[in-house]
Amino acid sequence: MGVSRPAVLAVDAGNSKTDVALVAADGTVLGTGRSGGFQPPRHGVEAAVDVLGLAVADAAAAAGMPAPAPGAPYAAQVSACLANADLPVEERRLAQAIDARGWGAATAVRNDTFAVLRAAVDEPRGVAVVCGAGINCVGMTPDGRTARFPAIGRISGDWGGGGGLAKEALWHAARAEDGRGEATELARALPAYFGCDSMAALIEALHLGGIPTARRHELTPVLFAVAAAGDAVALSLVHRQADEVVAMASVALGRLGLLGEEVPVVLGGSVLAARHPQLDDRIRVALAERAPRALVRVVTAPPVLGAGLLGLDALGSPPEAHGKLRAHFG
Repeated sequence: MGVSRPAVLAVDAGNSKTDVALVAADGTVLGTGRSGGFQPPRHGVEAAVDVLGLAVADAAAAAGMPAPAPGAPYAAQVSACLANADLPVEERRLAQAIDARGWGAATAVRNDTFAVLRAAVDEPRGVAVVCGAGINCVGMTPDGRTARFPAIGRISGDWGGGGGLAKEALWHAARAEDGRGEATELARALPAYFGCDSMAALIEALHLGGIPTARRHELTPVLFAVAAAGDAVALSLVHRQADEVVAMASVALGRLGLLGEEVPVVLGGSVLAARHPQLDDRIRVALAERAPRALVRVVTAPPVLGAGLLGLDALGSPPEAHGKLRAHFG
């Protein structure tokens, strides 16, 4: 048996990996585990929760705990922050599926962007924009109010993210090469990245499977490099991404009545964490115009920390417990 019974089973599940931590009431981390990506739209809810179960089992083993028995769950509170939990109905369905596993006496499911936000702030107050493969934004206040977007792609008004930027770069490069669009260095740089001598060759390779579709996201850093060199078309895409980040953040702040407040605006995800100057500078200037007291920061703490802090919040744990958990994750 570990040091003590866990108070929180913290879960951060993204598309590519799942992290779990068992946390004692005083903030001590008793055990951690990791498993694969959480993708219920592709694999179904039960199969996706099975993937969570692998990480939960690893964390329990690290904490020296046996499998949960009826009436004897791992923790008082399951705090699960999950990718693909984009709508309230999805959160409810996933909460029911997780609750049925008996891992916790109570279960709370949120979109994984809430974990990114909570990991970066000292209290549950602020807004986070995550720009990785896709883009999402959430906000929250200590009194329980939240602001969020469906964030399920173009049908919900979203634009950008690494995947979206790669598609836009390919679109412009194809049109530049065949004469339908404005000239851009992207028409040379994108095919060159994959060893192709033209956009026509790259299009054929992508269409026929010579280059897997999953590798398209690798073109996003190429887009930023071309933009940094001064290409007007590439730079316009980077600036549009910045404007989308600012639009989401300022709307979320407005919904929560925080536009005039000194409040954190947290930036996360691979695109924003890369700290591209052309993107960063435009975000900061534009956000300062709409929310002049906003405090922009890039999150570096792991999201599973945020899931754990949200669990301690739910249990009314003292600040010392939050501090100890934060210290564990550096």
